[in-house]
Amino acid sequence: MTAVRTARTPWPARALGALRDAVDHVAHRSPARLALLVFAAIIAVVTALLSLPAATRAPEPARFVDALFTAVSAVCVTGLTTVSTATYWSAFGQAVIIIGIKIGGLGVMTLASILGLAISRRIGLTQRLLAASETKTTRLGEVGTLVRAVVVASLAVEATLTLVLLPRFLTLGESLDAALWHALFMSVSIFNNAGFVVLESGMEPYVGDWWMCLPIIVGGGIGALGFPVILNVAGLLRGRRRLSLHSKLTLVTYSVLAVGGALGFAVFEWRNAATLGQLPVADRLLASLLAGVNSRSSGLSTVDLAVASDATWFLTDALMFVGGGSASTAGGIKVTTFAVLVLAIVAEARGDRDAEAFGRRIGTTTIRLAVAVAFLGATLVGVATLLLLALTDYHLELVLFEVISAFATVGLSTGITPDLPDAGKYVLSALMFAGRLGTVTLAGALALRQRRRVIRMPSEPPIVG
Repeated sequence: MTAVRTARTPWPARALGALRDAVDHVAHRSPARLALLVFAAIIAVVTALLSLPAATRAPEPARFVDALFTAVSAVCVTGLTTVSTATYWSAFGQAVIIIGIKIGGLGVMTLASILGLAISRRIGLTQRLLAASETKTTRLGEVGTLVRAVVVASLAVEATLTLVLLPRFLTLGESLDAALWHALFMSVSIFNNAGFVVLESGMEPYVGDWWMCLPIIVGGGIGALGFPVILNVAGLLRGRRRLSLHSKLTLVTYSVLAVGGALGFAVFEWRNAATLGQLPVADRLLASLLAGVNSRSSGLSTVDLAVASDATWFLTDALMFVGGGSASTAGGIKVTTFAVLVLAIVAEARGDRDAEAFGRRIGTTTIRLAVAVAFLGATLVGVATLLLLALTDYHLELVLFEVISAFATVGLSTGITPDLPDAGKYVLSALMFAGRLGTVTLAGALALRQRRRVIRMPSEPPIVG
């Protein structure tokens, strides 16, 4: 009877069933590989939409390399652009970009879990596995709670930012429709640390505008902390749980780097007439505070970094490479990775047996993972830098800044991205894709072996250092 029912099943249903079985198979064997494929598929769809004539204000459609680069930058919440978001893309094109940002910010696998929850009011095992791999949740039972927290947090923060920014755009003389669109677009871009700007004048005219910059600082900071931290802090405020070690490390390390970045930017640029030197003291302080946050991943700068000092470039490079929190809208190797590496170095220098923080021991598996993430990230940055140096005539400091910005999905730029050759744009596109997936996820997706080795070789320590 089963064979008869199968034969009578319409071929679309059989095709969908086969596709579902294939997805379940890949999800159980390698969630990272499925994440890579789905992200690539989403980017392909956004690229196709941006290639339509209706997506641009020009008579001709966008060049493929520009459509692809913009699609990757949007879905990977980066903000690097080869064409002006405000003047080149039409309203339809900008809508496609903001949808790509929203999908990329939530995470494709998290979005799939949300859809499954909305349709069937439950999250299946496959969806839990995928969402857990993306949100860094170690217990499958917490996936449903975390998915709901992702939706509530993102919509609440974006709605609040929209309500805060809407009156500001109205005071600038914009119509209600234009002000609402600009407020909505910028709010989604801010919270998702996307770095896209829909304002024709850019962000530089608002260097001393607290009404515009403070929402960027607060909204971008919340988005860069990560959804697990947001959920943990919300539970703490309700008195239901204590802060986890991950939340403590993220909050402390993020705060230290943000304050240190702001102070460093102020010191290096205070007397630079091309950046802060000609501004009032209050405007200099505001621009410095924003610089401490935007290098985490927001990419929204009110200062032209093309004329910043070499010291500022180097400091920003380091801050961008570290990035924001795990399972957040930010990129980089993540602040917890940086914290674990620092703690391991301190423990080794002191001769301690274990790396410890806040009364907890950090296992060797976590330290190994942190080393792998940092090394793979540095390797990707190094390879991409060499390729761009070979493809262009730009100096190392310019290329390195752009490469780290792409890898860390920040979006800050010295202005060379639009002038790169097509091959260079493809290099940065691949780097943004790898940076958003994460180095370990990318390595797991490309790994030939998906099973653990059972046999262990004899131990023999080489000389190190």
